[in-house]
Amino acid sequence: MSSITVKQAAKRLLESDNAYILIHRSPDGDCIGSGYALAMALRSLGKRARVLCSDEIPSRYHFMLPETQTLEYFEPEIIISSDVADEKLFGGSLSEQYAGKVDLCIDHHISNSGYAKELCLDGKAAAACQVVYEILQEMKVAVTKEMAVCLYTGIATDTGCFMYDNTGARTLHIVAEIMEQHPDIDYARINREMFVVKSMGRMQLDKILTEQLESHLDGKCMLVCITKELMDKYGIEESELEGVSGFPLQVEGAQVSIVLKEREKGVFRVSMRSADWVNVSAICQNFGGGGHVKAAGCCIEGTAEEVKKQLVEAVRKGMQKS
Repeated sequence: MSSITVKQAAKRLLESDNAYILIHRSPDGDCIGSGYALAMALRSLGKRARVLCSDEIPSRYHFMLPETQTLEYFEPEIIISSDVADEKLFGGSLSEQYAGKVDLCIDHHISNSGYAKELCLDGKAAAACQVVYEILQEMKVAVTKEMAVCLYTGIATDTGCFMYDNTGARTLHIVAEIMEQHPDIDYARINREMFVVKSMGRMQLDKILTEQLESHLDGKCMLVCITKELMDKYGIEESELEGVSGFPLQVEGAQVSIVLKEREKGVFRVSMRSADWVNVSAICQNFGGGGHVKAAGCCIEGTAEEVKKQLVEAVRKGMQKS
């Protein structure tokens, strides 16, 4: 793996005509936005590009997708990943098919495992969409309305609507540039759809989450477990759980929140958030995961009680080290 700059990444993309862009399983606003914005940009230059994901794009993000998607088969000259810190996160057949084959990774996760041949990483960027925007500027690509919707949504969702402390001055400058170029986009509607509107099932879930909150380590660690049985009972889609990770941090005195989501029986996707001084990325790396200092995740197998016990103990040790 070799680290490259935004300028070098732009040159690499300009030299390639056929690209596959891989995004992670359980896709969120940032990986969808960065992947599709990049694909649209490459197509605007007369190149061919496809976005590949092992899971379906959730319906709440369909407004970001192009009206006509490129489904034709072609042999890629370059395989790109966007917003994927580790190739295991491709999930499903993509992990098997493209392991060791990614040419260029565009990312903002400091825990990136360096699996790609070339890595364009900006650990200070709030979102992968921010890095993609910088690359498009180097490529002299005119950001269309459709690209702008993708880039704005990705940045907004990864910053919690600009509430998280990963929101830097450059992040806001980029958003301002996007809004100045495309003032006709209904940004308020995007914010409402991403951060306010909830299904009835999700409204029920908020009540259940409050009832199921567990306090550990003298209230410094708050935990909640969302089982598959619970999701099936209330008809909750996994995409609706975006934003739940920070829910336990609303409790006064909480320093670390842990949210367990059961993807399948006995397999838990773990999301951790830190309010202040605890490095949750280091904690998640103990379980093969990672992310950012204040927002990270991993995947653990076992019963709910076993997984809870392991995580709380890891947080206890992590607090001692921080």
